Amino acid sequence: MCFSAAANFVGGSALGAVGVVTLTKVKHRRELLFASLPILFAVHQFIEGFVWLGLDGVLSQTVAHNMGAAFMLYAQGLLPFLLPLSVLLFEPDGKSRKRMVPFLVLGGGTALYILWALTAYPLELYVKGNSIVYINQATNNTAVAVLYVIATCGSLFFSKVRAMVSFGAANLVILLVVMAFKRYAFTSLWCAYAAIASVIILAYFWKSRAIRPLLYA
Repeated sequence: MCFSAAANFVGGSALGAVGVVTLTKVKHRRELLFASLPILFAVHQFIEGFVWLGLDGVLSQTVAHNMGAAFMLYAQGLLPFLLPLSVLLFEPDGKSRKRMVPFLVLGGGTALYILWALTAYPLELYVKGNSIVYINQATNNTAVAVLYVIATCGSLFFSKVRAMVSFGAANLVILLVVMAFKRYAFTSLWCAYAAIASVIILAYFWKSRAIRPLLYA
């Protein structure tokens, strides 16, 4: 994924299948948001496929810009809030849910700032090294990146569910690798490989179907 329109569409289709299977394993409404992540990542990859088509000249530049804005809306504006919220809802008891509150507050604040930035500053799109670069002057800085990482990965590490910890570790490793080798294309590459890592979510729902739903306090 993230190297061409075809790669995004094929990858999005595969993730969509993973997401549908994952949703069939849901046994409680509190599991729904976390189980929906593979589907959301699949839609995200389809959106970037249209960005590629616009940048390649198959579709108009307007399509590329609008789809790029939609891609950024989810990647930066919604995910920092949705991920800790999904973990909080999934946690089985009040004590473990309270551990998620700081990450939810941080993610909400980060998401609000990024949403403001996406509306206040222009979006720049271009291709470099077979990857799409998304530039927003207000979000492309180290402070926002650190807050983003804490919000999206932090709650996973404090979960009582071992698969969530594994998902968080996979995402953190992917994030560090992307930052080391292709920082300029971080938004595109991290989202693509985080989507691949969402197969861990399917594995958890598949293997844990006999012990779910959890006993929610």
